[in-house]
Amino acid sequence: MALSLQSLVIIFAALLLAPAEAATCSDCFIQSRAAYYPNSDIQGSDVGACGFGSFGATINDADVSAASELYRSGIGCGACYQVRCTNSNYCSDKGVTVVITDQGSGDNTDFIMSRKAFGQMAQTPDAAASLLSQGVVGIEYRRVSCSYPNKNITIKIDENSNYPYYLAFVIWYQQGKKDITAVQLCETQNFSCKLLDRSYGAVWTTTSPPSGPLSLRMLFSGEDGDESWVVPVNNIPQVWKAGETYDTGVQVNV
Repeated sequence: MALSLQSLVIIFAALLLAPAEAATCSDCFIQSRAAYYPNSDIQGSDVGACGFGSFGATINDADVSAASELYRSGIGCGACYQVRCTNSNYCSDKGVTVVITDQGSGDNTDFIMSRKAFGQMAQTPDAAASLLSQGVVGIEYRRVSCSYPNKNITIKIDENSNYPYYLAFVIWYQQGKKDITAVQLCETQNFSCKLLDRSYGAVWTTTSPPSGPLSLRMLFSGEDGDESWVVPVNNIPQVWKAGETYDTGVQVNV
C-alpha cells in the first residue's frame, strides 16, 4: 500500500533530525583505540604536558591518561572519561574512568593510559594481562563528571614562580564536566582584575601579578555553551610562595 504524503514528510523529517541528535549526544560512546605507557610503572607520567607534575601520576588513584585530540591545546587537561574496551572475552561493561593529565598519540589512538588504568578495563587479573600483552585495543569512550569527594579546588603554585615578579600555577581537583576556559586574578582591595595566560596545558601565568591578597575567578564552560564564573572563598595570600598549595574553599557540583 502506498504511503500518504503526510507519512512521507514525517519519515523524511525523522531522517534529517536523527543524525543531528546523534551528533550532539553528550552521553553517547565514541569508538576509538587506546594504548598504555609502555615504559611507565603502574602509575602515569609525572612529566605530563598538562603541567600537573607528580600529582598527575597519582590523581584519581593513578587512573590517568594522555590524550591526542581530546587534549585540546590544554583545555582538556583534568577532564574525565569513561573508557571501556570492546572485546567481550576480556573487557568489563564498566571499564575505567580516567583523568587527562598528558598529551600523546599512538597507532590511531585517542588515549595512552597508565598501565593501571589500562588493566582496569578488564574483567579479571588474567584478562588484564591479556590486554596488556596486546598493547593497543579497541575501545569506546564518553566524557563523564570528575568527582573528588571531600576535596576543594586547589591552587598549586609552580616551582618556577618568582615572587613578586612572575606567578604560575595549576588548578587541581576540578569536579564536573565543564572546562576552565579563562582565569582572572583580582586585587581584593580595589577589585581590579587581570586576565591570565594559559602558558601550556593547565598552567596559568602572569609576568606582573597584582599585589596584595589575590582573589581568583575561574570561567567554567560546558559543551552546551553554558558558562559561569566561580569565585573561591579563600584568597591567595599576599606573600605567595613557589611550590605551595592553597585551598580555594569552593568546589563545583558533579
